[in-house]
Amino acid sequence: MKKVTVNTSKKYNILLGSGLIEDIETHLARVTDVCKICVVSDGNVNDLYGKKLRTSLESAGHDVCVFAFEAGEKSKNMTTVSKLLEFMAEKQLTRTDIIVAFGGGVVGDIAGFAASCYLRGIRFIQIPTTLLAAVDSSVGGKTGVNITAGKNLVGAFWQPSLVLCDHGLFKSLKHETLLEGIAEVIKYGVIADEELFDLMARACVSELFNDNLFEHIIEKCVKIKSEIVSRDERDMGERQLLNFGHTLGHAIEKCSNYEISHGHAVAIGMLCISRAAYEFGLSPKSCYVKIEQALKQHGFVLTCDYSAEELYEAALIDKKRTGNFITLILPDKIGSCRLEKVDITLFREFVRKGI
Repeated sequence: MKKVTVNTSKKYNILLGSGLIEDIETHLARVTDVCKICVVSDGNVNDLYGKKLRTSLESAGHDVCVFAFEAGEKSKNMTTVSKLLEFMAEKQLTRTDIIVAFGGGVVGDIAGFAASCYLRGIRFIQIPTTLLAAVDSSVGGKTGVNITAGKNLVGAFWQPSLVLCDHGLFKSLKHETLLEGIAEVIKYGVIADEELFDLMARACVSELFNDNLFEHIIEKCVKIKSEIVSRDERDMGERQLLNFGHTLGHAIEKCSNYEISHGHAVAIGMLCISRAAYEFGLSPKSCYVKIEQALKQHGFVLTCDYSAEELYEAALIDKKRTGNFITLILPDKIGSCRLEKVDITLFREFVRKGI
């Protein structure tokens, strides 16, 4: 087992290993006494592992209740959060109790947001069950839901008390779900770690099921994110680097009515923004070419069925927009990116060049 510490306003650990939920009572004992636990999950994860987790928690003396919702991005809304809050109230959770987010990014975002709101804030723990959630959304304290206007426009910064990353759970992931996490790993390589990028550029998906390689990749990603988040917890500057490919990625998700999942949309977004940056003379061609090759190596579908105008309009409601400007993340070289504040009229041309 490996440990990465996140030094934000609330200090916590990320534990990495295979089979960690088998001994979950030991890990929970580091952050909580015996209490009432609300496990938040989706139907798919609950069917696969819910009974196993609940049995482990109850054997440690915890009083466990489970809230499971329909899997998928379309459940990431205020209706689900409202139902969860009512459920916790019915089960009489108090401020000494805890929420366990057991699932992918959607589960973690919903559970974390509810934890930030319920009784004006109670503790929660992340147990990511996807590679995407493990390397990205479970770390850093961003929580939230989608509204009609766009993705993640309602939420809160609320750090977990512990992240328990049992990568043994990832072996049941479908290929397309695993690819979502691979897109985020490639992103980390582009923004901060050329060695990680090169590893992903030549690796085959099947090779990732080696436990040591899985753990190595996840550890690299969470270290990068934890260091950035520790320096910029509230997303006011450097942390925006983590959104490389996300502005267009979120626009693609919205235009597809979330039929295109987050990781796949981000893959297209990274390629489009690096292509546009090259076309505008703001980034070397080598970045665009290498990113395209790495994504193709893993079999990503990189075509975009939406017009530049559709994507532009969808991207205007973006958390990185301030007034008539939007902050883009552009690669200087593999392993290093910068923030570029551009006028939204120029951004329109960026989108056209990118797709």
